[in-house]
Amino acid sequence: MRCLGLLALSSLLVAASPAPKSPAQLFGPLYKTVQMRGLFPDSKTFADATPKRPAKAILADYAKCRCDAEPALRQFVAANFTIPTTPAAPPSAERLSLKAHIDALWPQLTRTQTSVPAGSSALTLPKRYVVPGGRFREMYYWDSYFSLLGVQRSGRQDLVEDMVVDFGSLIDRYGHIPNGTRTYYLSRSQPPVFYLIAGLSRDPRTLAARTRQLRAEHAFWMAGADTLKPGQQSRRAVRLPDGALLNRYWDDRADPRDESYREDAELANHTPSRNRGELFRDLRAAAESGWDFSSRWLADGRTLATIRTTRFAPVDLNSLMVGMEQAIAANCRTLGDIACATSYASQAAARTAAIRKHLWNGRFFADYDLDTNRANDFASAAMAFPLFAKVATPDQAKATATALRPFVGEGGLRTTLIGSGQQWDDPNGWAPLQWIAIEGLRGYGETALAEQITKAWLASVDREYQASGKLLEKYDVVERKPGGGGEYPNQDGFGWTNGVTRALMAGRP
Repeated sequence: MRCLGLLALSSLLVAASPAPKSPAQLFGPLYKTVQMRGLFPDSKTFADATPKRPAKAILADYAKCRCDAEPALRQFVAANFTIPTTPAAPPSAERLSLKAHIDALWPQLTRTQTSVPAGSSALTLPKRYVVPGGRFREMYYWDSYFSLLGVQRSGRQDLVEDMVVDFGSLIDRYGHIPNGTRTYYLSRSQPPVFYLIAGLSRDPRTLAARTRQLRAEHAFWMAGADTLKPGQQSRRAVRLPDGALLNRYWDDRADPRDESYREDAELANHTPSRNRGELFRDLRAAAESGWDFSSRWLADGRTLATIRTTRFAPVDLNSLMVGMEQAIAANCRTLGDIACATSYASQAAARTAAIRKHLWNGRFFADYDLDTNRANDFASAAMAFPLFAKVATPDQAKATATALRPFVGEGGLRTTLIGSGQQWDDPNGWAPLQWIAIEGLRGYGETALAEQITKAWLASVDREYQASGKLLEKYDVVERKPGGGGEYPNQDGFGWTNGVTRALMAGRP
């Protein structure tokens, strides 16, 4: 039954539109030169630039251009590309309460993109959508679920329904939801939360379409699974030695990321002992995980060049896959498709058993190492995902709550206990992980710890808002100040911080 279901869905992937080329693919030598010369401090700036003429014409002129000197190169780029800018937020006439400020931010972060200029890296969307803010000028996959939690609490169900349609349209066109709505993100996805996004819809008329789209997304993550022998992997699917089927993060490209081209290329240049394609894919897979970057993925816990993301079956990803499979089963049951419901319920049950057995190290949930064939000993806030997805046993949930307590700082839940300098590490706290942990703990009766994290996070966000008038992408939850680390400065806006904070404030004075 399960095998037939996956084979039937393969046609959805085959029928998906061919992916348009990314800027690096379109502009080849010009793109590489601009990025490696560092014309823009942020590599993403040129990735988001809009060509003023067809790529073929620009490249023909570049081949004849004497652009070796930086001034000439800058002049050529300015003549042929429109460089994006980040508009400043309009000043507030008065300092609103935090809740009122968040409610007022959604219109400022709402965009439409029903058409794009030829050669642009932007992807069109049929409806309105919310962007995170700052350098993030497009819709992002897993960010959006956490943003929508607040959008809904702010009374904007209309915007929720629009974004459900937007995400469904991406699956219909490309066979999956990309990392974000840029051509350079199409080779990867992000943590699969569409089942949660779709669950926010209150329009029963779209249930059949949402279910079809969820099944197509599931087929994307499971592509190649049916041919795997024990101990083998194919793209995002992995089969463990005992036959259990799980997933990993991946990327279908193995070259520098367009949006971080110089950073990736320089890392590879300084790591001659590492296979370049393998390194680039592991960097890209970490971007698919949403945790870019973290000691969680690093062999030595410190050095980015030791990244090995594709060698794990991650606990967060597989917990979300259970949620997706359960949601599909429930939807199929409602639609009267009992064979579908039975198939996906069976897959969810098998994956739940595999998580309890293989992603549990005796003390807490952790990532399964595909090279050692066991759950590792690395502790991170990702251990809360099995609680959020309700796949933990009561004893496992209790032990996980105990393991999470050292992560709680004065400003919320830390991401890891390792201070590597990467942004998904100590001392940073991130809104999505606060929500996952709080909801997961509440679901197993660990209400005191959930409330402690809630109060700490809300106090941290409010403290910074009172000081600067901003909501940030990440926070230092140890010293209760703006977070640091990573490839770019801390951003304000900020979609998922607004959303989670607004949702946690619901029902509070």
